[in-house]
Amino acid sequence: MKHKTFFWFFAPTGLAMLFFIAFPLISIVQQSFFVPHEAVLVELENCGPFGCTISTAVDQDATAEIRDAAPWGRFAGFDIYTDRGHLATAELAEAWAETDSLGAFFGEVFDLPFYRALAFTLTYTFVCTPLLIIFGFIIAVSVNSMHRLFKGLVIFFSLLPMIVTPLIGSLILFWMVDSRGVLGTAIQALANDPDLSLKASTPLTWIMLIVYGVWSSAPFAFVVFYAGLQTVPSDTIEAAQIDGASRWQQNRHVVIPHLMPLVTFVALIQLMDNFRVLEPIIGFNASAHATSLSWIILNDLGGETQQLSAAATTSVLTIIGVAILLSPVLVRTWRDFNGKA
Repeated sequence: MKHKTFFWFFAPTGLAMLFFIAFPLISIVQQSFFVPHEAVLVELENCGPFGCTISTAVDQDATAEIRDAAPWGRFAGFDIYTDRGHLATAELAEAWAETDSLGAFFGEVFDLPFYRALAFTLTYTFVCTPLLIIFGFIIAVSVNSMHRLFKGLVIFFSLLPMIVTPLIGSLILFWMVDSRGVLGTAIQALANDPDLSLKASTPLTWIMLIVYGVWSSAPFAFVVFYAGLQTVPSDTIEAAQIDGASRWQQNRHVVIPHLMPLVTFVALIQLMDNFRVLEPIIGFNASAHATSLSWIILNDLGGETQQLSAAATTSVLTIIGVAILLSPVLVRTWRDFNGKA
């Protein structure tokens, strides 16, 4: 393709990325270095028949004038990044100096809101991603080996988690795991504990959210791997069968190496998607036991006092975290591309 043709072909996409991705990112980074202006307070003297009193009020005109002069707010540098709501550098140094064991130190660290959310986010990401890839591959291989009369029905039921809206799916499972729901009652019976509640336990809540994450995302991996299985060379499979290779050996030495580019693709997509986990926490109303970086951003933006600077700072830290997570996969992809070139 000629350079001129490629330029006009890519121009609409490039402009859309510039206006809807690049400029908002620049704005978010800039907002993370500013804090809102402090209100200008004035003392007012109110005199009545019983004497005079002094009250404090906000000078709306002076405050508006300051905000008009500096609409971004007051420059704070990296103070927001290091405050207690984010990296909490002072609190970490104090905990390191006062605690005498790593267990006590990490206990202090995970009491901080940012690190508590980061712990769940990383746990959710690194547990859900490999599990959904494994389950998606198993489902794809199983469906591919079925008789064609049953494939359509099994594919339909396998894709149900993708058809159901994530928030609706989490709400349905939320009702099912309730102590009065089907799963909640069954778990109480199996554990022989009528007072057991998944919603009241932090570890059980984490497990519940991870199970939902795998259930809702495995169909995507299944679709990708099932499409990839249709491109596996039949001659190679037949040669492996003639050589006496078992089904496990065929999958290990023929199918999996053939699907490795798709595994990398699914891992990239799901790492980004799982790192910004939000809907399950809202749907399960699990913020008392599990919070994520995206939940912190939403919480900062909600309420009467919107903390735009705090939300922007968490957004920047989230983007940095995604870049760090994706770097090994991107490096591997780059090396494979250069090797083939």
